[in-house]
Amino acid sequence: MSRIISTEGPGKLRNQHRRTIAEMLRRLSQKSRLDDEVKDQAALIVFCLHRIADTVEQTTDAWDKRDYYMKAERFREQWRWVEPMTDQLSGVIYEGRWNQLPEVLVQLMPHFADVTIKKMTRKPSLWEGAYEKFMQD
Repeated sequence: MSRIISTEGPGKLRNQHRRTIAEMLRRLSQKSRLDDEVKDQAALIVFCLHRIADTVEQTTDAWDKRDYYMKAERFREQWRWVEPMTDQLSGVIYEGRWNQLPEVLVQLMPHFADVTIKKMTRKPSLWEGAYEKFMQD
């Protein structure tokens, strides 16, 4: 009997969120001034980072149940940067320290350098209103 591989698992979701963040980083790097779209895009990055952290937990929980502790711990270590970066970016947005946004985005970029973007596929409707939603949460 062959191994069953799920194509709708946390890995696929993680890759989708990584692609979204990579596109937002590209769009934000092309902006010259702070506007509502910049705020929405930054907030969307925070939401995607939260979802990436969730997929990491889903993956490692499954491995822990199968007693793959070393594999799970290596994976956690590989993604340990997500939560501190999420907190840092959330602080910039929530406290309105927009002058620090470029510095935080530069720190994020190396984590998404392996994502190749030939064409922007994310529509503006994806990030519209994200800042307002962030501030309400």
